[in-house]
Order: sequence, then structure tokens, then C-alpha cells
Amino acid sequence: FALCAMLEGGYEIYMVADASGGTSADAHKYAMDRMVQAGVVPVTWQQVLLEWQRDWARKETYDAVVGIAKEHSGAYGMGIDYAYTMVHGAPERVSHGETIGPRAAT
Repeated sequence: FALCAMLEGGYEIYMVADASGGTSADAHKYAMDRMVQAGVVPVTWQQVLLEWQRDWARKETYDAVVGIAKEHSGAYGMGIDYAYTMVHGAPERVSHGETIGPRAAT
């Protein structure tokens, strides 16, 4: 078990749980449980991406990270879109169908 050897060697290990798998959902769960019991810290791919970005002031990677998050991060990506359009006045990325205006009650 390579992880145990690395832990014994003093390494701090982070496992990207949602970017790995097993032969079944149970196999994945039990493997993750075993690693956590051994001292491995489970993280998600999104945590890794955002920790690598570290700070939104890092302009050299900003657009690429935002693009990945918008496409693959569900509600978080939608929130980025919303914030970007509201704060920066950018055009909306998605188009909406025809809207119905207010109507007087009859």
C-alpha cells in the first residue's frame, strides 16, 4: 500500500476523491475510507483547482480557471457567471427565451 509508505515517510497526502474510482461504488467508498483512516486527506477536483489558483488577482491563470469552473462546477460556475455579469457588467453567457411582461389582472 504505497500511501502507507508515503505517510510513514512523513508526507502529507491529499486524495482527489471525485477524480478517482473503483470497480464499483462500494469499492471506491471502502478504498476512500481506508485511506482516510490511514491519514489521507480527501479533497475534490474543484478544491484543487481553486487552491492552485490561490488568489483571483493572479491574472495569468484567471480566465482559464474561470472557464473550467463555469463549464464543470454546476451552481458554483453559475455563481461565477452571475458575479461576473453583475460586478463587471459583462454580457450574460447564456441566452434566455422570450420573456413575458407584467399583465394587469382581469
